[in-house]
Amino acid sequence: MQRKLIASIGLSLIAGGASAQSAVTIYGIMDAAVEHVTDVGAGGEGLTRMPSLTGSVPSRLGFRGTEDLGGGLGALFTLEMGIAPDSGSMNQGGRSFGRQSFVGLAGPWGSVTLGRQYTMLFWSILDADILGPNIYGSSSLDSYIPNARADNSIAYRGTFSGFTVGATYSLGRDTVNAGPSPSGSNCAGESATDKQACREWSALIKYDAPMWGAALAVDEMRGGAGAFAGLVRSALKDTRLSANGYAKLGAFKLGAGLIRRDNEASVAAPRSDLAYLGVAYTVTPQLVVDGEFFRLKFKGNSNKSTMVAVRATYNFSKRTAVYATAGRINNDGALSLSVSSGQAASNPVAGGSQTAIAMGVRHSF
Repeated sequence: MQRKLIASIGLSLIAGGASAQSAVTIYGIMDAAVEHVTDVGAGGEGLTRMPSLTGSVPSRLGFRGTEDLGGGLGALFTLEMGIAPDSGSMNQGGRSFGRQSFVGLAGPWGSVTLGRQYTMLFWSILDADILGPNIYGSSSLDSYIPNARADNSIAYRGTFSGFTVGATYSLGRDTVNAGPSPSGSNCAGESATDKQACREWSALIKYDAPMWGAALAVDEMRGGAGAFAGLVRSALKDTRLSANGYAKLGAFKLGAGLIRRDNEASVAAPRSDLAYLGVAYTVTPQLVVDGEFFRLKFKGNSNKSTMVAVRATYNFSKRTAVYATAGRINNDGALSLSVSSGQAASNPVAGGSQTAIAMGVRHSF
């Protein structure tokens, strides 16, 4: 999906008699779609738009580099910006490199990186969540899932004989407010007076065999003064525990998982469960059809959402594809979640239902 535009740029750097090889890659995805969402707002009107956040995957432009330092040790960096394809502006709250921005060292023991980067929750569901960041998918029910990143974070990740272990720790998880970012939280942290404010940590253990895999992860963030979503004190925590698995059966891939959330900022119903079950079928080498069922249920009240989404993707080449996707959500109780995670302002009334369809084109380089 990513093609090197600057491939294996060999730089003979002589320092203290040592020779190092460097390589830099420029890569990206442009994914633009047009969607129609029914039953928006109290008037129940339909909405047709070109969403800014995602189609089948979010658009991006990135730079990735490595340097061989010798003795099995290497340096690495990634700078990746999110692009709104409808306007050309930057996503993730207008950050220059809001998707990823980190530097680190790697070796046979794994990698240690510093900066803005994904938490282990993201890596834990990457294979099991079949639709991933599709416009109708898990992000419609919990926008944090595909946006599980933390500023000011230290991360370790390593893979050994099929097992992947990892952890992150953030000194201040989100220094930009919501803006156009669906998960912006305005919780800067790195406070001299409150050392727990806006901290985040996550941990992962994952096993991948040739035909199946399973993962377990935990992601916990603390609140702080001025933070959104009610996490206004560092004593308040928002914790997600994820367990999932996947299997490959010929032309089929199955994925399922459960995310248990304990959000202490919610007084009435802090605990919720998000379950998902998906399947992908490779009809031909060019055509893939996939779909997923989701159920979000809050403990202690009647709030519940169920959603089903399907997608068909036709690949003209390894780099260019067109797709059509559709989703249907049913809300109960006080919930008014939109079926679409492509852009804000498409929610139905509380307890309402919605149907949406989108068609788009994706190009990777």
